[in-house]
Amino acid sequence: MNCRQCDAPLAHVFLDLGFAPPSNAYLHAEDLRRPERHYPLRLFVCDRCWLVQTEDYAGVNELFDSEYAYFSSVSTTWLEHAARYADAIVRRCGLSSASFVVEIASNDGYLLKNFVAAGIPCLGVEPTSNTAAAAEAQGIPVWRDFFRADTAREIAAVHGRADLIVGNNVFAHVPDINDFTAGLADLLKPGGTITLEFPHVLRLIAETQFDTVYHEHFSYLSLYTVSRIFEVAGLRVCDVEELPTHGGSLRVYGCHRDDPRASTDAVDAVLEAECRAGLRCLDTYLTFQARADRVKDELVAALIRLKRDGKRVIAYGAAAKGCTLLNYGGVKPDLLPLVSDAAPSKQGKFLPGSHVPIVSPAAIAEQEPDVVLILPWNIQAEVTEQLSYVREWGGQFMVAVPCMKVW
Repeated sequence: MNCRQCDAPLAHVFLDLGFAPPSNAYLHAEDLRRPERHYPLRLFVCDRCWLVQTEDYAGVNELFDSEYAYFSSVSTTWLEHAARYADAIVRRCGLSSASFVVEIASNDGYLLKNFVAAGIPCLGVEPTSNTAAAAEAQGIPVWRDFFRADTAREIAAVHGRADLIVGNNVFAHVPDINDFTAGLADLLKPGGTITLEFPHVLRLIAETQFDTVYHEHFSYLSLYTVSRIFEVAGLRVCDVEELPTHGGSLRVYGCHRDDPRASTDAVDAVLEAECRAGLRCLDTYLTFQARADRVKDELVAALIRLKRDGKRVIAYGAAAKGCTLLNYGGVKPDLLPLVSDAAPSKQGKFLPGSHVPIVSPAAIAEQEPDVVLILPWNIQAEVTEQLSYVREWGGQFMVAVPCMKVW
């Protein structure tokens, strides 16, 4: 396998999590009687452009199918984040009823509904039919396809080029990242702006966030690598913000290479921080496996100890990161009998691999567990506020990443 960005041969394994099913491939009860497909879950790092990437086994159509169950609007924290962004970018770019906004991977309309409310013409690009239908029900037009360079040219021919292109947590999900970025350049108007949000690989390494690794994430990105990818496509990173979302993300602002806007000091500052953190040093990547193993071992030991002590544990959040963590630890319903989730699309199903049943959050109040294991640790503040009633019977909360914490 060669690097997706620069085509250099890949020789260095960053992380090996064994075999796992796709993290969003939730199971129906009848599926439990059938074989379940697992793929190797390994990451390589390129020592030329420093792109971290999965080993290719699962195809994109297998990962994002008609039953894809991730709906962005389930998280109130994420809805608030999207609303703040929409308000800020409208002012920053001077968007109006004469503008055109395109969001790639628009999901259920969680973001574009803000532009619709502001009277700004927009279009979502979304391949998964159930989330696209949810967006259309809110009056958001959706182009139902994966975004590629040829898709960009088709959209431009029908709707014209975009003043703003938004991609939140999609850049890491595309197998051909160079073709995707070429599409961004083709669809962007002269003088237009691109914003992309993605988890920052610096935070993944610094905080041992190995559970953010799953097959749907083809790439793990630094600003340095994204700048190289943009350059090949005739684009330039002109600004960047560090965000707390998803455990630590970057929002990059892109423009055409010849755009007169100067790049901000923030770009140099983040590039320097990445250099200080060793993101262009091979040892940084080759020592990560042992740290991930330590987090996994601590979780499994804690669950075994709680079971021996007669304590009842229920997890919260049937998130992809939880699937990675549980599958790597070999955790099954004997140690974790239930996981609750607020998304109706997941309730009544089972986590892939571990086969832990997914139930409504109401089960927590009904069963009064001793410990609630929060799998989406990145929204633990939101979850503990929603589940504050757990304290009424002396219940505790627990997270495993970046280290074991019980409170």
